[in-house]
Amino acid sequence: MTINRRGALSLLGTGLALTLPAGAGAAPATGRFDHGVASGDPAADGAILWTRATPPAGSNADVPLRWHVAPAADAAPIASGEVVARAARDFTAKVAASGLSAGSEYWFWFTSEDGTRSPVGRFRTLPTGATAELVFAVVSCQLYPGGLYNAYDAIARSDRLDAVLHLGDYIYEYGAEGYGAEMGAKLGRLPEPRHEILTLADYRLRHAQVKRDPDMQAAHARAAFICVWDDHEVANDSWMHGAENHDAGTEGDWEKRKAAAMQAYFEWMPIRDPRPGEPWDAINRSFEFGDLATLAMVETRLLARARQVAAKGAAPTQADYAPMMAERARADRELLGPRQQRWLEGTLAASVKAGKPWQVLGNQVVMARVAGPDVERQLGAERYAAMMAKMPTAYRQRMAAALASYRAGLPFNFDSWDGYPAARERLYASFRRAGSRPIVLSGDSHAAWANDLHDQKGTLAAVEFGTTAISSPSYGSLLPGIGRLIADANEEVQFCDQDNKGFLRLTLTREAAVAEFATVSTIVAKPYTTAVAARFRATSRGPLQRLA
Repeated sequence: MTINRRGALSLLGTGLALTLPAGAGAAPATGRFDHGVASGDPAADGAILWTRATPPAGSNADVPLRWHVAPAADAAPIASGEVVARAARDFTAKVAASGLSAGSEYWFWFTSEDGTRSPVGRFRTLPTGATAELVFAVVSCQLYPGGLYNAYDAIARSDRLDAVLHLGDYIYEYGAEGYGAEMGAKLGRLPEPRHEILTLADYRLRHAQVKRDPDMQAAHARAAFICVWDDHEVANDSWMHGAENHDAGTEGDWEKRKAAAMQAYFEWMPIRDPRPGEPWDAINRSFEFGDLATLAMVETRLLARARQVAAKGAAPTQADYAPMMAERARADRELLGPRQQRWLEGTLAASVKAGKPWQVLGNQVVMARVAGPDVERQLGAERYAAMMAKMPTAYRQRMAAALASYRAGLPFNFDSWDGYPAARERLYASFRRAGSRPIVLSGDSHAAWANDLHDQKGTLAAVEFGTTAISSPSYGSLLPGIGRLIADANEEVQFCDQDNKGFLRLTLTREAAVAEFATVSTIVAKPYTTAVAARFRATSRGPLQRLA
């Protein structure tokens, strides 16, 4: 039950190998595992293992732990080691376990000095060589007050799962009077702390609340997570130097707020710590799944993003249209930035050269061209009037303003890649140079998408699958069926579901990629049922095909 040499070297290389404090006659250190366990960033020989040891009330002493990895839930450990849940890291502990076999499932747990044992978690190491199949669950947008995490319970019950890909909005920054508050009050899921989060202590508390959720813990215990943040891990509609939901006059310096959010994120998430010499923002990284696929996770929020032309839900006037569209068209507007784009192109090109049939891009925001639907024309005047009459006055005014902007040619969402068309064309050019037609995975929108992505010449550049939200509200709550209207209004959009909550199940084989849009029947009660809203098939070159 001791760590092998390769595992020890891995721990030393990350600075995570810490010696247990010794003292004759000292009482055993205690710590409860109230937040479960998690694994992440799998490698061919291991993964990051995470937990938090909640100390006794009033104690601020570090908590020594032991970690264990076994080939089965009830088997003896084949690797063990020591780690300390340090007060300076909010009593979280992270271990880079290694020395394991590729393409294999392992179980892990932690113990404290007094014998307290954590729940048992499970992960699969990355395969090497011939790989017949991969199965991913793709998730995003889990507003805690917005509803129950039934989708995570469904994921935890999966028979086969190589990894969970989390595309961001793991937490939200709003207070108890903000976004989702009405539903949160009904469900007893108001956010902690009750105010909007700004400080390191605030962000830690919000992460802790999410990690206490039993369905969240079950999903983390089922498979390794590969994560990237979106905007709400810091603040809504964030960009390189600020955010829509950040007021420097009343909320202080943006860089300090971002640093606090990033520190809490790396403490509380099962993700490798930043590379030496790199900023927290440099979260982009890649994973090789044998000879079948390369997964590249990119960062589109904090490293290079130019400020949005308009926030989501903005209601511009006609006088705003021309300057907004001129700003949108500027060639120097970025999402990835040159350095990250060069890295991505090289990663894709190396995967193609190695003969891997799939390159998968883990990306936060929707990439397709999406024009806003002309709801009045599509529904007809009578149905449109009846729909508007049911809306609260404030929503009617915003709907009318949005509809006018769509008719003038403004895109559905300036915060998505549609707000950065020159950057999108540069990305598509990178795909061509790399010889790749990747699968783009997207979150953020609280909707499910199946999109064919074309460059400005009309050439198919990639296909896109967007995952709906775990619990965050969608436009379908106001306008049921609006996803169908969006799909009807856009050539690139083959499917859009704004009504349901759930996750995306992506299965890769050498012949095809199959996306299943899994849904849960409710997020406000248990029990629930699951269904599949649609299934799509992608091949190496052609457009998407909808399956029965």
